[in-house]
Amino acid sequence: MSTIEHVVLVKVKDNTDQGKVNMMLDNLNDLASLEPVVHLTAGPVLRTKSPISSFTHMLHSRYKSKEDLNAYAVHPDHQRVVKENLVPICDDIMAVDWVADNDPTPLSLPPSSAIKVTFLKLKENVPNEVQGEILGEIKGIKEGISGVKQITCGENFSARAKGFSLASVAVFAGVEEMEAAVGKEEYVNLQKQNVRDSVDGVIVVDYAVPTSSP
Repeated sequence: MSTIEHVVLVKVKDNTDQGKVNMMLDNLNDLASLEPVVHLTAGPVLRTKSPISSFTHMLHSRYKSKEDLNAYAVHPDHQRVVKENLVPICDDIMAVDWVADNDPTPLSLPPSSAIKVTFLKLKENVPNEVQGEILGEIKGIKEGISGVKQITCGENFSARAKGFSLASVAVFAGVEEMEAAVGKEEYVNLQKQNVRDSVDGVIVVDYAVPTSSP
């Protein structure tokens, strides 16, 4: 089985009525019941570091194949939520998809889990072997930071990724464990130093799975 990671980052328009935001999140989380979906959660981000936008909310979902992701994308319920609840109140939307380098366990994340998503935009003409080295550095983070319960990474295949080509998601038991890992930034920075010359942009988003997630 190949697990497909699907992450959508959105920036809700300033001064949007909170009731409309809550309706968007409720309807997005309801999509977890669709047959192709293995895991889906949507909610506000804890923090974001981005050169292109200040994202306010995130959706993270998982599928067993690209075909299942495509079935979700064209499902009438998904199309309706995007058209009626998401697009009208958002200034910016970005989607990144990748085939996980492993099959994380469990696939469905418990409520209150914390997630750190990282997207990398590579400079032009970076060789494939260098991309492989960068992915190897990302995988090594799990060994360097004990609080990481899961980590997957891979090459983006979404057309809506704004040029970001490598992605990873690291899962922690909770926000406290993720915050503790911040104290080990020196290790992460050491990993980045090895590949800095190849990277042209980075987005990092921290997110907590809502306790009311289906």
